[in-house]
Amino acid sequence: YAQHVLPATVQPDPIEVQRQAEARRRILARKRATEQLRPKSADAVEGRQHVEVQTELYLEEIKDRVEEADVDCQTDAFLDRPPTPLFVPAKTGIDSSTQILEGELFDFQIEVKPILEVLVGKTIEQALMEVMEEEELANLRVQQRQFEELRHAELVETQRLEEQERRHREEKERRMKQQREVLELEEETARKIAARAFAQNYLSDLIPSVFGSLVENGYFYDPT
Repeated sequence: YAQHVLPATVQPDPIEVQRQAEARRRILARKRATEQLRPKSADAVEGRQHVEVQTELYLEEIKDRVEEADVDCQTDAFLDRPPTPLFVPAKTGIDSSTQILEGELFDFQIEVKPILEVLVGKTIEQALMEVMEEEELANLRVQQRQFEELRHAELVETQRLEEQERRHREEKERRMKQQREVLELEEETARKIAARAFAQNYLSDLIPSVFGSLVENGYFYDPT
């Protein structure tokens, strides 16, 4: 690609230069502040020393000198740059393999049968228990409804008997009261009859004796 060369007459803008310098100063200041705030390990005790350990996802061999190689390629002009591939470090370990012969692993169709039998058996048992519980609850509800109907009928019969007993008791008290009133009336009539007879008997002898006494004492006289 051809290098872009600015004309000699174009001078850089001093304000833009000052802004770029200010941005570089801010970046350096932020970097120094980050390095100061970054926690550091404590100094090693006497007889020991710190060793740097790789903690990255991919381990790579650390060498004193990085291997370098020059590669040249010729590209066509005006082609878009392809996306940068993901960096994957070169493999430095040793591959291992294990051979598994036929029959060494479990057979799913055979091994799963007892598990399925247990699961199906437990499921059917649980379903039967739930059905039995539902039937028992339904029977209990029927018995409870019958008991409530019987209790209601007994309660109605008890109320009817109590009402009948109350009416009989009131009728008996009313008739006893009427009988007492009749007896009292008969007694009063008998007393009146006896008093009248006694008065008539007493007055029948009293009137002649009174007139006889008055005549004897001279209260009644014949002036002729």
